Amino acid sequence: MNIHQELTLYLHKNIQINGGDLDQILSCFQSIKVRKNEILLEEGKVSQHNYFVKKGCLRIFYINPEGKERTRYIAFENQFATALVSFITKEPAQETIQAVEDSELLMISHQDFRQLMEMVPAWKDFYNLYLEKAYVNNSKRLLSFSTLDAGERYQQLFQINPDIVKRLPNKIVASYINISQETLSRIKSKI
Repeated sequence: MNIHQELTLYLHKNIQINGGDLDQILSCFQSIKVRKNEILLEEGKVSQHNYFVKKGCLRIFYINPEGKERTRYIAFENQFATALVSFITKEPAQETIQAVEDSELLMISHQDFRQLMEMVPAWKDFYNLYLEKAYVNNSKRLLSFSTLDAGERYQQLFQINPDIVKRLPNKIVASYINISQETLSRIKSKI
């Protein structure tokens, strides 16, 4: 079986790409396995890689001024994850990337990612789509924090991405929707 099968299907689903360009893209990805709780990027380090999740789950989180973890992004199978601001600016990340489950990933370096954008027009199309999705997702999440109460945020999360609720511990779910674990427990007991 092709170790890049999931990424191949993902790319075909999202962009128009010919076989030669696809081969060039796939050749830039390295397969890695990481253990649950393994840190792929520490806060303060520059993000040098982007990860495609073949199996498992990654989360991107930061520590807020009160010292509490806040999960900004969760990537399950067939999703990309990186500390995007650091990846773009090459400045130290204000976030940490952690494997939440034992995971199989495809990893591409920043340098290869950028070289592909110069050499493969379809990769630039992919990157534009990637940035658009990231912007829309972040905007919707920020809006939900100011327009929805805790219960509504939980219900919205359950409708949009039930895997987060089903597969992840309450601590991470609560940090993702910006509520305390106690509040989350109360909400779940009412449903």
